[in-house]
Amino acid sequence: MAKANVPNPFDVVREVGLTLPGVVATTKYDGSPRLTVGGIFMAGLATHPSAEPGTLVVRYDIEERAWLLEDAPETYYLTDYYRSYPLVLARLSRLDKQALHDLLSVSWRLTQEKTRGQRRVIDKS
Repeated sequence: MAKANVPNPFDVVREVGLTLPGVVATTKYDGSPRLTVGGIFMAGLATHPSAEPGTLVVRYDIEERAWLLEDAPETYYLTDYYRSYPLVLARLSRLDKQALHDLLSVSWRLTQEKTRGQRRVIDKS
């Protein structure tokens, strides 16, 4: 019996993310897909057991994510494992392409800032 062709939940993330400048689709050491900018993590599928299946983990400002969590708790959430990191978890099934683009754009901006900071440190050496 042939396996049903199940869509990869990261395909749409990759498609939308690659429209942003400098974004590269890669995989982590465990084979899970992610998006990076300048080699720095921007977004990927959540692989920790505390996250729900079909969850995207995205770089996000800790203070600003409180607004997301309050405004749309059916879409955005955290688990104790991710709470102390500048990340937010998003249920992919609840995001349309525009909301995904908006979320990834914020993550892209924050990741760009991080890559610029690394270049300054390298340039000082």
